Amino acid sequence: MSNSALITTDLSGLTLVSRGKVRDVYATSNPDQLLFVATDRISAFDVVLRNGVPDKGKVLTKISLFWFEKLKDIIPTHFITANVDEMPEEVRKYKVQLEGRAMLVKKAKVVPLEAIVRGYITGSGWMEYQMSDMVHGIPLPPGLVESEKLPKPLFTPSTKAEQGQHDENISPQRAATLIGQKLYDQISKAAIQLYQAAADYALTRGLILADTKFEFGLVPSPSGEDQLILVDELLTPDSSRYWPAEGYQAGGTQPSFDKQYLRDWLVSTGFRRGLESGPKGHEGEGWVMEQSVVEGTRKRYMEALTMLMGEGAAF
Repeated sequence: MSNSALITTDLSGLTLVSRGKVRDVYATSNPDQLLFVATDRISAFDVVLRNGVPDKGKVLTKISLFWFEKLKDIIPTHFITANVDEMPEEVRKYKVQLEGRAMLVKKAKVVPLEAIVRGYITGSGWMEYQMSDMVHGIPLPPGLVESEKLPKPLFTPSTKAEQGQHDENISPQRAATLIGQKLYDQISKAAIQLYQAAADYALTRGLILADTKFEFGLVPSPSGEDQLILVDELLTPDSSRYWPAEGYQAGGTQPSFDKQYLRDWLVSTGFRRGLESGPKGHEGEGWVMEQSVVEGTRKRYMEALTMLMGEGAAF
């Protein structure tokens, strides 16, 4: 385990394209390729915490690489290599900083849609269902209880908000209007296939994949038409809700390996949307996790890694 968290990368010889909630993205000497670096930053409620979780970026990268390989036959991905020695020369000199947390990827035009697939009724879906018997405007059978498995996985899109803004759950009809019906149908089909394959595998490892978020992009193809590919991270605890299969019982909240532990702590300390700074941080500078919360969050991420990939995957 690293003693400190990498909050911000410093690759002075490269051009920073964007700095997201977790990833720093850099341009490379190849105009068709980008460098994705997973830092140890962590966010909750669309707010980035001031301190990070040691090794988190390496865990996210390792899990993403595992799933990219496992699901590669369903849809092409943006992944090129995670071996720093195979990256452009200007990247290789930062090997010490990048080892284990960087991916060279294809540059793509990102589809402005969060592709969420839900296999169980929980989170914001459960909140909506309680009010309307619907999720993202999709009618569901009455009488479902919290954390119950849905009759079939649902594709429930949301808008892709800018950093600091909040994603908005939208109906399939509105999503199709935003990006076009043909592209929507392609994404919906691929997302359901990816979720089902991942959920089936996860269950063999003692994990329930309750829901997850995918992101897609478009790249030129030899035919001249845009090709749909999978981009960003894949099926990590940052983008997915994993529950232990052992002890699962519908009818209430479930223990999880995602950021719910952190969210619960934030709420318990007085955090609410619109109050992004407060007693656990410094006014105007955001929130700071207590050390016990840092350690508890890291433990859950590591448990997800070892359950998915085996004890040999641990750091």
